[in-house]
Amino acid sequence: MHDLLPFLSDSLTNVLGSIPFFMPEIGLAILFILVLVTDLLFGKSSQFTCRIIACVGILMVINQDYQQTQLLLIEGLANGHFFFTQMLLLTHTAIKFKLVIDVLSFILLLYFAWDDKLNAHSKGLSDLYTIIIGSVFGMHLMVMAVNLLSIYLAIEMVSIASYLMVAYRSENAFSTEAGLKYVLFGAASSAMMLYGISLLYAFTGSLELYTGNLILALPLVNPVAVSFALILVLIGIGFKLSFVPVHFWVPDVYEGAPTPVTAWLSTVPKIAAFALLVNFLTPFIYNSNWTAFNFRLAFSIVGIITMIGGNFAAVLQNNVKRMLAYSSIGHTGFALMAVAAFTPTSISALIYYLAAYGIANVGALALVTYFTNVAGAEDMDSYRGLGHKYPVASICFVIVLISLTGFPVTAGFTGKVFIFSAAYSVYQQDHNIWLLLMTITGALTTVVSLFYYIKIPLNLFLKRTEVAINTVNNSYKIVILAIIISFLIIFIGIWPDLVLKHL
Repeated sequence: MHDLLPFLSDSLTNVLGSIPFFMPEIGLAILFILVLVTDLLFGKSSQFTCRIIACVGILMVINQDYQQTQLLLIEGLANGHFFFTQMLLLTHTAIKFKLVIDVLSFILLLYFAWDDKLNAHSKGLSDLYTIIIGSVFGMHLMVMAVNLLSIYLAIEMVSIASYLMVAYRSENAFSTEAGLKYVLFGAASSAMMLYGISLLYAFTGSLELYTGNLILALPLVNPVAVSFALILVLIGIGFKLSFVPVHFWVPDVYEGAPTPVTAWLSTVPKIAAFALLVNFLTPFIYNSNWTAFNFRLAFSIVGIITMIGGNFAAVLQNNVKRMLAYSSIGHTGFALMAVAAFTPTSISALIYYLAAYGIANVGALALVTYFTNVAGAEDMDSYRGLGHKYPVASICFVIVLISLTGFPVTAGFTGKVFIFSAAYSVYQQDHNIWLLLMTITGALTTVVSLFYYIKIPLNLFLKRTEVAINTVNNSYKIVILAIIISFLIIFIGIWPDLVLKHL
């Protein structure tokens, strides 16, 4: 027992010294408990109170994120700081990812209660707000995780919250089926990832990506065995990113889940997964002795297939949510271009692109909710003539879709230009043919995306319907949100520097 006392003292010192670098997460933990207790004390009547507490709490967490930037500057930790015994790493890049996640989470917390179908749930939404806060906590851990154990635990925390959110409307058979499919695919990918982690640990005796023996020992192991283990780990991360070939769950889950949950799944967990992927790849990419597995080649091939598969499948869809599901797969493939390039410039471009995509995608799905609320529109054909009945919402929808396509003046266009520039700069240096093919594929699939995104404006404004449309409009809050999002899309598209200096 006495032999353990020095270790206990060192561990306690490490934990206490780590607390200043963990303040946003401590805030999220307190917020989780506060929302949970409020729900338990007041039941269904606590829905509005829980929502207000959650929104205010997220704003306070955003403020803590900004303070962490100052903390790194004050402490002179420009390259980041390891804490909690090298389980987590706080860097300026991690803080930028957390800011994007928290801002989108705040917008989504406002939006959840505006979906009529979800709001009509017999249990209310108080439980859902608790799950959301728990999910945000897990995503913060994903952004900072640099130990294979902390990576796995963070992914599982977010995954479990996502399963609960997808199947939240348990009285709806379609939603329950979507939740079951999500759980089954998630369990399979989790098992493969855990097997890959166990192989890496068996090869090296270490779980630490940055400070342990893992990176040093892996080159001494059979390259085929190492590649197999790394592919298994990347499958687990790829499940959250939904790139090909681990994308099969996306269309059914996105279509079957409540629309605000679809907006959640297609944005914030995906952004956190990209941050995790950057953390995971960094020690391999910057190790000059690493030759066992060519990550650039792997992500170039996966990115090309994902862009082609996601965009061409979206062209064939008639259901709007299913179309947006496939388009999100295509956007994942495009974002992988920045990962394949993997330079400080490309990672900065990735963060901007994900922020622009996240805002636009939330706006698109919020407007899907709007047209479902006011007109019961779910398929492309049911949008016919709605542009004349609801002009403001329809114009906002067009702006959002223009950004998702990547037309000039919008944030989507600027984000794509940044990623194209970063990838082409790397190509000019090392003439990697796969990066060139990736940029060509990205340009061609951007054109393809126009063919399915244009279907919605075409039906809204250029096609007529003889069916009488219900003109009762109780979803004005969504219209206000859509106007704000449309303004942001144009504003940060024209003046990206105002965003980049904070990112």
